[in-house]
Amino acid sequence: MKIITQREFRNHSAAVMDSVEAGETYHITRNGTEVAELRPLGRRRRPTAAELIAQHRRLPRMDFVQLRQDADEFFGGEDRIGDDSTGGSDPWERDRG
Repeated sequence: MKIITQREFRNHSAAVMDSVEAGETYHITRNGTEVAELRPLGRRRRPTAAELIAQHRRLPRMDFVQLRQDADEFFGGEDRIGDDSTGGSDPWERDRG
């Protein structure tokens, strides 16, 4: 950790920011008192496609019949758009006939 004055930071901000980007931490003083810490942010790594697929596979399975029953209990079933009276277990399945 380095300690610099506000004036040093102002006059050499590009060099200070380059150092921060390289991992250096600075404490900035004003009138001899430390007032700020300038440090690099932790970089968030984006997950790979394989990691996203693995996360998706660990999600719990949906019971669509139970989901529909719960929704009907909460919202009511009489004003529902469409009708799943075909008895299918998957509400996203459509007749293609």
